[in-house]
Amino acid sequence: MASIRTWMRLALLAGAAMIFAAPVLEASAGVDLPKIEKGKGEKCVEETQFMRRNHMELLKHHRDETMRKGIRTTKHSLKKCVECHASEKTGSVAASKDDFCASCHRYASVKLDCWDCHATKPMKKPIQVAQPSPRMDLAKESVK
Repeated sequence: MASIRTWMRLALLAGAAMIFAAPVLEASAGVDLPKIEKGKGEKCVEETQFMRRNHMELLKHHRDETMRKGIRTTKHSLKKCVECHASEKTGSVAASKDDFCASCHRYASVKLDCWDCHATKPMKKPIQVAQPSPRMDLAKESVK
């Protein structure tokens, strides 16, 4: 008698689980996976699955090392990611909905706020370093 009750409870629980899971399965059934262009390099700095799960943590860690400690490296830098993953069509990682970052973030419904401060396209030419003005040189000589 006890085993029939146990089986009935399990069947009821399984039925309830299927009822609650059905809307989730229906919703995900019609969503296409993002189509991602392959990067320009030989391979990524980390394995693909690792990057899919942990890229944000790596970028935040790299940001903290650079901004708060002054340690600059290129292994997990956003600039290097953009250089490698910029689309052949748009030259960007987020200019169109099909670009590398935009496509996955749109699929996952995650807001991209990196581009509030950072460029979505690789830099074409090196940044020019400002030269001291002639007035600065005159000011230094007058102090002597």
